[in-house]
Amino acid sequence: MNFSETFIRRPIATSLVMAGITMFGIIGYRSLPVSEMPAVDYPTINVSASLPGADPATMSSSVATVLERQFTGIAGVDSMTSRSSTGSTNVTLQFSLDRDIESAAVDIQVAIAAVTPLLPPGMPAPPSFRKNNPTDQPVAFMALLSDTMPLSKLDDFAETMIAPRVSMISGVSQVQVGGQQKYAVRVQVDPDKLAASRIGLNEVSSALSQWNVNSPMGSLYGPKTAYNIYANGQLMNAQQFRSVVVTERNGRPVRLEDVANVIDSVQDDKTATWFYNYGQPGKRAVTLIVFRQPGTNTLEVTDRVKALIPMFNEQLPPAAHLQMRGDRSSGIRAAFRDIQITMLVTIGLVVGVIFLFLRNLRAAAIPSLALPFSFLGAFAVMGLLNFSLDNMSLMALILCVGFVVDDAIVMLENIMRHIENGETPFEAALKGSKEIGFTIVSMTVSLAAVFIPILFMGGVLGRLFREFAVTITVAILFSGIVSIIFTPMLCSRFLSPHTTDQKHNWVYRANEAVFNGMLRFYAWSLHGVLRVRPLMAVLFFAVIGLTLYLFKVVPKGFIPDADTDNLSMNLRAAEGTSYYKMLDLQRQVGQVLQRESDVDTFMMSIGGGYGPGGGSANNASVNLFLKPRDQRKESVTQMIERLRPRMSRFPGIRVFMRIPPAISIGARGSSASYELTLTSSDTEALDREARRLEAAVVRESDIVADVNTDLEARSPRVNLIIDRDRAATLGLDITSIESALYSAYGPRWSSTIYSNTAQYEVLLEIQQKYQAFADYLGKINFRTNSGSLVPLSEVVKLKPDVMAQSINHTGTLPSITLSFNLRQGISLGEAVDRLADVARRTLPDSMNVAFTGTAAVFQSSLKNLNILLIVALGVVYIVLGVLYESYIHPFTILSGLPSAGLGALLTLILFKVDLNIYSFVGLVLLVGLVKKNAIMQIDFALEAERKENKTPMEAIYQGCLIRFRPIMMTTMAALLGAVPLALGFGSGGESRRPMGLAVVGGLMVSQLMTLYLTPVVYTYMASLLNWWRRRRAPAVAEPAPVGGFAD
Repeated sequence: MNFSETFIRRPIATSLVMAGITMFGIIGYRSLPVSEMPAVDYPTINVSASLPGADPATMSSSVATVLERQFTGIAGVDSMTSRSSTGSTNVTLQFSLDRDIESAAVDIQVAIAAVTPLLPPGMPAPPSFRKNNPTDQPVAFMALLSDTMPLSKLDDFAETMIAPRVSMISGVSQVQVGGQQKYAVRVQVDPDKLAASRIGLNEVSSALSQWNVNSPMGSLYGPKTAYNIYANGQLMNAQQFRSVVVTERNGRPVRLEDVANVIDSVQDDKTATWFYNYGQPGKRAVTLIVFRQPGTNTLEVTDRVKALIPMFNEQLPPAAHLQMRGDRSSGIRAAFRDIQITMLVTIGLVVGVIFLFLRNLRAAAIPSLALPFSFLGAFAVMGLLNFSLDNMSLMALILCVGFVVDDAIVMLENIMRHIENGETPFEAALKGSKEIGFTIVSMTVSLAAVFIPILFMGGVLGRLFREFAVTITVAILFSGIVSIIFTPMLCSRFLSPHTTDQKHNWVYRANEAVFNGMLRFYAWSLHGVLRVRPLMAVLFFAVIGLTLYLFKVVPKGFIPDADTDNLSMNLRAAEGTSYYKMLDLQRQVGQVLQRESDVDTFMMSIGGGYGPGGGSANNASVNLFLKPRDQRKESVTQMIERLRPRMSRFPGIRVFMRIPPAISIGARGSSASYELTLTSSDTEALDREARRLEAAVVRESDIVADVNTDLEARSPRVNLIIDRDRAATLGLDITSIESALYSAYGPRWSSTIYSNTAQYEVLLEIQQKYQAFADYLGKINFRTNSGSLVPLSEVVKLKPDVMAQSINHTGTLPSITLSFNLRQGISLGEAVDRLADVARRTLPDSMNVAFTGTAAVFQSSLKNLNILLIVALGVVYIVLGVLYESYIHPFTILSGLPSAGLGALLTLILFKVDLNIYSFVGLVLLVGLVKKNAIMQIDFALEAERKENKTPMEAIYQGCLIRFRPIMMTTMAALLGAVPLALGFGSGGESRRPMGLAVVGGLMVSQLMTLYLTPVVYTYMASLLNWWRRRRAPAVAEPAPVGGFAD
């Protein structure tokens, strides 16, 4: 049966089919969004709750634990972690991948509603939740600055004008306002003046709530006119609050301004964000962080945001200015541009290889057309499946360049061989396509089958590589279709008949002489190899053993870091470090960073903001936006290694640096990239063992850096020991005592201002100078029910103490997470093995310890990927067995795989590159590529045995020589197609490099080995098959001998 005959005889129909592929491919391409990584829908929900002033222990026991117990009843929760710090609790729930995020959100909402009555009554609002995504990285950072305007005014513009408008942009999922400075009135009372006027702090709180009211008052309905009733009960600013009467003394009113400083301020005056340009001092700013919706075009979203900035600057007062920094689209554009250049270079190399071997412009053009049509077909399917143009799909297309032309090359070469034998192009196309059609089907189907197991991978990795697998599989299938229906038709119409008197130039003759010399050498060497088959068999098994050994010892990694012109820092000071001390420390770090010539801009936040640890009092986060890679002197990794010793010189602070991951895996954000988590119900043992483990891991400084834990259990605390009997005697109770303390140091949200666009808090606290030392606690006075004034010192004693600055849970158990980064040149696999051994030697058996986050996924991926490789081999064997109706021939075809694995692993070790996720996919790809050579050799040999009654040795020898040219062409095309990837060219090229190195190394070694090993294995398998046939049918005449050449 000739699949191609109909299309050869109907060129118009064939051209129209290709026109249809082109049309749908263009439509699909235009619909594809551009992003950095595929959309990985990992259902994650963050629940947050606040109780201003509450210590971490209170937040943990009365908020986090209550929420966690309620959430344990929700189906599909894979992991649950929480972090409780002063005044806030955050619970992160990660659901299984098959759980719909919308239905999970409904379950969370129901659970919160059910548990709200059990939460502390003083919470300003019920817990809220937000849906999250591990690939939900910010696409743009904006900074709103002014040299003269109050920050509260800037915050108003950000929250009421800019953020809502940007949120309405198509493709934007949310806009977070960082460094919030929302307006508030602060009433800062002087306890000495209160005591002098014999006023209790609780009286001030009552006055604030009673004299600032915004209540409905009804309407008047007259005979003809209706009137709304309005009273000026609402106070709007500090000036109006100053005249509020607290009480009367000696017949005169005591106003707030008599006993307090009433100022226009902000809700959180312990949060700040600075914006730095290179070489300039930092400026206080309000930032806006823009997130895109999954599946939308990052470039279009950022372009739409950029387009609004001139409009915002026109609407803002002249003193305010909005800037866009940290535009993620610039890195994506650079990477996309470099990938396009890489693809063009690859196409040029592949077309050059084709021309070099065929030495005919028309002949070189025909298989080259398989490239655009394969890509267009892939684009059509990608658009249909809502894929995107991202690093994974584009990497698949780059790799495709090298081997989607293989089928067309094989078809063309066979047709040209018939033309060179004197047949007309039309006859050669019919005969050649019939001969080679089954071979192409075998090559295409078996290569596409390699990626079927990837489609069934579970977890985040499965979602991450699904686009890669589908894209490359579709391109392969379309290349096979083009080779069968389009290439023979073009050959029959556009190739010229062969003439014996045809003259060629010296380049052609030189090229022909080189190729004929290579063929003669191969024929001579193959003849010799087939005479020493036992030696080659020993070599074959030696290659298998060496490959397995290298697979065991090669350094293992995960997802390689990519230089995306970004760098994250976390600054951590000693526990109990005040906000004012952190201001000084961040200023010192900022002065160093602003002199870094490779830094374009950066933002630094204290007490809040974007980044790990940003919400803790002793933490600051820094987001550095670097100049493009081609404008920098060093990579991000080199920059980190250079800055690390400089940053360690700052006294009283630790600086952690890392490259932001392309995909965040793990619920808990930490200061370093990899995590090891301890859990136990015994908090004292947990703290003790965590410190021991940290000390042990620090000693492994040759492999890990930036070792730290989230254990912060020694933050200074003032413990108030209440004399309950004395309090009761004086007419006080615990509620009134703690309420007054909260009014002094909370600060207490005592009243609300309602404006036309927002609501603002009125906060009550004592003056800052009375918050500096614990001794001032005695100045707090209480008004009892009997009217007497009682100082705090009458009923409490002060005791210095320490407390946990934050309390973490994993599941429902207390936990401590140790995080670390890798030293340069150290693989994740080596670090995980070493630290696992350290943990076994250090911790008691009763302590639960496990890697979490990226390190945990790495551990599971090692097992899964090994299984994936075995399954891929199994699938290919099954497909080949079905195609050849044989149990034996698939083994022969796959015999070149050990040499490919050997070449890939040797190359990775030589270039000091980990066997990571990308290079492992390169190994899977080699399973499909290397067997093509064997298919071409064996197909011809089987045909020669059947039709010409040749012995297996003669048949395989002739098949190797006849197929030498297409084997060399297809391998060189695939090899040169992967070279640009192996060179790591362009933005983010270092992440693509491992895959390119694995493919190049595997093809180089396997090309040399399979040209000799496959024929030897074929002859041994033929002997095995004949032996089996003799056992099953002893009466049948003896078949032709296996060994030896005919005379």
